Amino acid sequence: MDEQALLGLNPNADSDFRQRALAYFEQLKISPDAWQVCAEALAQRTYSDDHIKFFCFQVLEHQVKYKYSELTTIQQQLIRETLISWLQAQMLNPQAEKTFIRNKAAQVFALLFVTEYLTKWPKFFFDILSVVDLNPRGVDLYLRILMAIDSELVDRDVVHTSEEARRNTLIKDTMREQCIPNLVESWYQILQNYQYTNSEVTCQCLEVVGAYVSWIDLSLIANDRFINMLLGHMSIEVLREEACDCLFEIVNKGMDPVDKMKLVESLCQVLQSAGFFSIDQEEDVDFLARFSKLVNGMGQSLIVSWTKLIKNGDIKNAQEALQAIETKVALMLQLLIHEDDDISSNIIGFCYDYLHILKQLTVLSDQQKANVEAIMLAVMKKLTYDEEYNFENEGEDEAMFVEYRKQLKLLLDRLAQVSPELLLASVRRVFSSTLQNWQTTRFMEVEVAIRLLYMLAEALPVSHGAHFSGDVSKASALQDMMRTLVTSGVSSYQHTSVTLEFFETVVRYEKFFTVEPQHIPCVLMAFLDHRGLRHNSAKVRSRTAYLFSRFVKSLNKQMNPFIEDILNRIQDLLELTPPENGYQSLLSSDDQLFIYETAGVLIVNSEYPAERKQALMRNLLTPLMEKFKILLEKLMLAQDEERQASLADCLNHAVGFASRTSKAFSNKQTVKQCGCSEVYLDCLQTFLPALSCPLQKDILRSGVRTFLHRMIICLEEEVLPFIPSASEHMLKDCEAKDLQEFIPLINQITAKFKIQVSPFLQQMFMPLLHAIFEVLLRPAEENDQSAALEKQMLRRSYFAFLQTVTGSGMSEVIANQGAENVERVLITVIQGAVEYPDPIAQKTCFIILSKLVELWGGKDGPVGFADFVYKHIVPACFLAPLKQTFDLADAQTVLALSECAVTLKTIHLKRGPECVQYLQQEYLPSLQVAPEIIQEFCQALQQPDAKVFKNYLKVGIWKSSFS
Repeated sequence: MDEQALLGLNPNADSDFRQRALAYFEQLKISPDAWQVCAEALAQRTYSDDHIKFFCFQVLEHQVKYKYSELTTIQQQLIRETLISWLQAQMLNPQAEKTFIRNKAAQVFALLFVTEYLTKWPKFFFDILSVVDLNPRGVDLYLRILMAIDSELVDRDVVHTSEEARRNTLIKDTMREQCIPNLVESWYQILQNYQYTNSEVTCQCLEVVGAYVSWIDLSLIANDRFINMLLGHMSIEVLREEACDCLFEIVNKGMDPVDKMKLVESLCQVLQSAGFFSIDQEEDVDFLARFSKLVNGMGQSLIVSWTKLIKNGDIKNAQEALQAIETKVALMLQLLIHEDDDISSNIIGFCYDYLHILKQLTVLSDQQKANVEAIMLAVMKKLTYDEEYNFENEGEDEAMFVEYRKQLKLLLDRLAQVSPELLLASVRRVFSSTLQNWQTTRFMEVEVAIRLLYMLAEALPVSHGAHFSGDVSKASALQDMMRTLVTSGVSSYQHTSVTLEFFETVVRYEKFFTVEPQHIPCVLMAFLDHRGLRHNSAKVRSRTAYLFSRFVKSLNKQMNPFIEDILNRIQDLLELTPPENGYQSLLSSDDQLFIYETAGVLIVNSEYPAERKQALMRNLLTPLMEKFKILLEKLMLAQDEERQASLADCLNHAVGFASRTSKAFSNKQTVKQCGCSEVYLDCLQTFLPALSCPLQKDILRSGVRTFLHRMIICLEEEVLPFIPSASEHMLKDCEAKDLQEFIPLINQITAKFKIQVSPFLQQMFMPLLHAIFEVLLRPAEENDQSAALEKQMLRRSYFAFLQTVTGSGMSEVIANQGAENVERVLITVIQGAVEYPDPIAQKTCFIILSKLVELWGGKDGPVGFADFVYKHIVPACFLAPLKQTFDLADAQTVLALSECAVTLKTIHLKRGPECVQYLQQEYLPSLQVAPEIIQEFCQALQQPDAKVFKNYLKVGIWKSSFS
């Protein structure tokens, strides 16, 4: 072996050596006999370096995994002997191999096993067991091999081909027949031998039993000798966590419902009598987390049994199962309420399913009602944050608690389905007592009280948030709580979690303010002052900006008396902050978008006359326009690239803010009706010069383009005079991405204004196409994936543009470009349909072709188009589906084929018998298609129902006749 290259395997080697080692590994993988050198090195223990040993196993692994079938019988025998020799050597080694080497060896054994077991090595396990016997080192390797085999055969995370899945099923069936009882016996012997002397091996063996129990005969494990041993392990500190997991796997195994019930009950009796149900005596939280998972498994197994028995009509046994479930509830509650969230989280599944049973029962006993209440109190307690929660810098622990809270929310929703009245009463009790003394109560208790009120909105569902109408007792309870929330002064609580929960709840129950509008002013003040938008926490300010926008939108009818006051109070929050003034704005630009939208909504939805609305909108937008002009001049003069970028950012924000205000308009309140057209036209005139700025083009163009999209919707035809010059600027020095983003703008104008923009389209049609072709024809590196993708996306955009033009009844725009240009455009569509393996573009191209045939394909169509149909379009309809890349397993390709069928049907519709004659007598015979297939094809084409022809093309028998 190349000793120099092997030096690079050491993790501390420099990068040159490591590169050389990698190259050597690749070289050995390709070499037909290099694996033999590695096999020999392993068998004869040539190297003592761990990394070289690992490397040798990697080479063998590659050989077994990818090239085994190429080996001769003797070479395959050599690999088997090498592995067995290596295994024998491990029995005598003074020191065990490192764990990573043992694991890699186990993987190679497992790969060889799945390859050879059914054919050449049926005695695989007997051979290994005869080598390892009860030697602790051998047993360790044997157990690792078993885990690796289970991983190959059963692991759902490993993706297997259908062939491998079939093979794995056959292997498991053969193992069950031939060797599983012997393997189980070996596990029993290992457990018995090592349970008191070698905890590591015992735990490994328990893990193996837990893994295999899911697919072997359960009676081999679920019997007195095994279960008693496992229960014994539950009392040995170093074994009990693994024993717990093993029992969990046994309990989880699918089996007859009555047998499962008996198994679980017998386990529970032994565990209870051994004192495991006394949770408060146990201090080891890691063990309790495993035990909680086991109890959860037992509880859920009993529930599955109950469900099956009810379904089968076995009422007597179902009653027993329910009784068994009920006796576990006290233990479940102890685990649910445990201060450790992992322990609590592990039992939630049982809890949830238990509530599902109660939901199905017509009458609940007193005990069951008490259980529901106990679960409710546990959930309320466990929802509470602890002192350690870091609100300003949330890390992994915080993220886990947020996930845990989501699980608890599901429990709360389920509780609401079982007993909505009880839930409402419990929340009301906690909420009222907490808010009565909020000034002297800890933040987490205040937060959870408000959180529970918030959660009721989803737990007690109603349509369109109508919580304050309908059921009187529910409505009045919620109304009371909301009134308390907004009048108690709790919005002033000095903790971000309480503040945020207050605003979230106010917005969640916005319908309350239509019932009691007198509370709107005090809530608006909370939003606008130091409690909300001016809070000292950026996180609170940011979230409040969004919630304020939602609050105002949902209550726009109630906002009229406060509009001007709000607009005055948010004035400073609307300021555009240029980079050079060093002033740190209270809100980020993203948050400011919400404030601008809110201002727009207040003005547009107000009851003011149009003149007043116009004046307010002008007051809102004029400062933006003035700042924009100044900043654009500064950008033109800026030398430093970083300064240019920050100025361009600021300009982009200004355009974005103006754009966002326009979201307030609707069909009922248009820009015209509100008298605001002039203001937005002024904005357009202010912003458009940015398109000719040679600096920071991408960001400036993107902002202005978005604004134009909005103005096409809002200003309608008033925007048209601005489009030609804007388009001219946007087509200058553009890249694929610019064009890709510009085309949707032209599509929007074309689809919306149709004939009105025909002169403009005719004028810019070829300049746009030249710009597109120029970018598409630019050379790119052969392996440049991103350039290839950009071109593909641009090609799609180009075809989408042609589809919009033809689909909007504007085909004369194309027709008027001169015969040469028209032909060039049509040829690109034919190429798109046939040559590029992009089914999305192909589909679009066939839609364009069928539309053009529909418009121009008749007797009165443009001169020469009929020839084009027969010379190019008809062949395209055959060549595309015949391409190797045309894969009908892909949904987009099926749609492309469907449009191809529509194109042929349209040609037949427009040209009649002439089309069939051409296919029968000229085109198809020229491709040497069999006469009976030609006949069949033309018959399918002439069927009145288009679906018949589409299905005929899809079945694809016709393809086999094409040479």
